[in-house]
Amino acid sequence: MHIAFLLFPGVTQLDLTGPAQFLSRLPEAKVDLVWETIEPVPTDAGFSILPTATFADVARTDLLCLPGGMGIADVIDHAPALDWVRLVGAEAQWVTSVCTGALILGAAGLLEGYRATTHWAWHDKLALFGADPVQARHVIDRNRATGGGVTAGIDFALALMARIAGDDYARAVQLALEYDPAPPFDCGSPAKAGADLVGVYQARAARLAPGRMERLEASARRLGFVSEGQA
Repeated sequence: MHIAFLLFPGVTQLDLTGPAQFLSRLPEAKVDLVWETIEPVPTDAGFSILPTATFADVARTDLLCLPGGMGIADVIDHAPALDWVRLVGAEAQWVTSVCTGALILGAAGLLEGYRATTHWAWHDKLALFGADPVQARHVIDRNRATGGGVTAGIDFALALMARIAGDDYARAVQLALEYDPAPPFDCGSPAKAGADLVGVYQARAARLAPGRMERLEASARRLGFVSEGQA
């Protein structure tokens, strides 16, 4: 089972490392972190991760996974990255994403007609790329598997592992990694957090990466998913 994660500047490292920790436990798994070069790639956590392979090294994979992060708009506008996602995704047994990585899948044309989810703040943008947005922690539609925001990537990985290797196998991995979440605060979704806290998040996100929504909509128009005035 060859697993290829797209690693890109500005990736949310837990979108990648959370699922990678679990999926690496699949039988005979080999994980590659793929980018244009093998130079260190900066994450949004302030540290870098080393790719294990380049686009030229990986022409096919069994499982493709796209994490999200602040750098997704750059990936969508970077032809070599999007071309690689299209190439590898066309033949992969599983085409998957975590958080806003779903929007990269969508921009590559790999979510048209599929049910999918992403981070709650970007959920409505899935429709820009022809996907059917579903509000869920994870969604599996045929060979497309998408996870919600960041930590939902672990739930996504376990659900996908169960599909591939069986429920008992996934349960054993969950136990081995002691995945038994009990957060100190019950505010991990907009419905639980309330409007005030959601507003705090949105204001912070706008300061950290201004214009991200507008840029994504512009990319959807440029790639031909929507016409002028629709987004």
